[in-house]
Amino acid sequence: MAAGPRGEDTLRRTVTPPDPSSTPSISLVRGLGPFAAYAMVVGNVIGTGVFLKARVMTCNVDTPGMVIGVWVIAGLMSLLGALTYAELATIFPRAGGEYIFIRQAYGRLWGFLYGWTRFFVATAGALAALATGLAIFLNALSGGAIDAVRMTVPGLGSVSGIALVAIAAVWMVTLVNCADISTGGRVASVLTALKLLLVSGVGIGAFLLADGSWSHYAMSGAAGTCEGVDGAARGGLAGIGAAMMAALWGYNGWNEVTYVAGEVKDPGRVLPIAIIGGILTVATLYVTVNAGYFYVLPPVAIASVAAASPVATVVATEFLGPAATGLMSGLLAMSVMTALQIVSLVGARIPYAMAADGVFFRSLARLSPRTRVPVRALVAQAVWASVLVVSGSFDTLTDYVIFAVLIFMGLATASVFVFRRRLPDVDRPYRTWGYPVVPVLFLLTAAWLIVNTLQTSPRQAFAGLGLVAIGVPFYWYWTRDNAGNAAMPNADN
Repeated sequence: MAAGPRGEDTLRRTVTPPDPSSTPSISLVRGLGPFAAYAMVVGNVIGTGVFLKARVMTCNVDTPGMVIGVWVIAGLMSLLGALTYAELATIFPRAGGEYIFIRQAYGRLWGFLYGWTRFFVATAGALAALATGLAIFLNALSGGAIDAVRMTVPGLGSVSGIALVAIAAVWMVTLVNCADISTGGRVASVLTALKLLLVSGVGIGAFLLADGSWSHYAMSGAAGTCEGVDGAARGGLAGIGAAMMAALWGYNGWNEVTYVAGEVKDPGRVLPIAIIGGILTVATLYVTVNAGYFYVLPPVAIASVAAASPVATVVATEFLGPAATGLMSGLLAMSVMTALQIVSLVGARIPYAMAADGVFFRSLARLSPRTRVPVRALVAQAVWASVLVVSGSFDTLTDYVIFAVLIFMGLATASVFVFRRRLPDVDRPYRTWGYPVVPVLFLLTAAWLIVNTLQTSPRQAFAGLGLVAIGVPFYWYWTRDNAGNAAMPNADN
């Protein structure tokens, strides 16, 4: 529907910016079509979780039915969030996604703290973790040759081959993403299509090629060795909560296509289809693959898989033989590479949006005159991710920040209520299905997970909040000369 005078005026006053770039004629290009946007959801979400988490989740909840049920529930929770985010993205089809939702709903400080956490910990940490995982899988394919390499770097000392390959991977995808957005979208589309084909093959192959048994679904994994799994997270509500966190980690990233909303063609139509369709695809794939695992192996065998071995490799060995190890390492490497490229592409839009809003290094708001993408933001992101790779601190940082990210996702979801009240007449090409029940259910589930995390991992939770709080003085520093500036990114095209 068309915006009424009041809603249109309110939206103009709150989100129409002066262009902060020194080259006002340069703006982002809407070069991502429906499949590219869909591929960014699916390719970003499917990383390593579907290959690794079945073991831990079996230890958490014991039975195949419960494991698959948790994957379904986590998928439904993600879908509830997706249904809500789709409306927010069509109201604000600009670069920045959650940064803009939170900033517009609660003010610049909250938007900054979200962006600060995303740039310095969540996104850079994810890039470092993905790149290191990729290097580990490639090392397995090379028979350990990569890990045998050592290089002395001035000021850093000896750097392992794993770290060097990880850094090279970060810069390789950064270089790809410095090309125009259409090129980045095409790369994501091709890699995601290959990933879907190969991951589907694991699940379907388990049923068609392995000598499995449906009787495994009636068995328990309680007697499994469960290497490295905390006894407090085995069984009961604590076990369900731990399994839910593992499954949600497997769905993590469905929201990040909103970061490139300013570069999506016809965002009012494409974004809801990409976000909702992507979640449904991933959930179907996850349930199929995990069902295949339990068809091939009894739950006690899955719970007893070594912590360093992907369950998918052990299962594939049953119907592919010794060749499964190399094939699965290649599949894992390709899956991680896809996610790495997409995380790099979408993640850089957060510092770009912050810089354009005057709360970050202003130079990061500049776009390349040739490719019209935020090259400086991409480079800054790669530099920081490389630092985290070398320091080895990314795992600790990302563990700490999960709690804070849950809170920010809750704030972003709750903003749909703020905008329904504040902007009642603004054009909404898509309205949240099941409103207000759908966002309320998502918020209740998120609240339960937040409470569960406080109870089971209080140290990590408060450390995560501490990392967020460190951003407050930096916010004061960046806004001291432009406290009245309410600019928004030059992505309103």
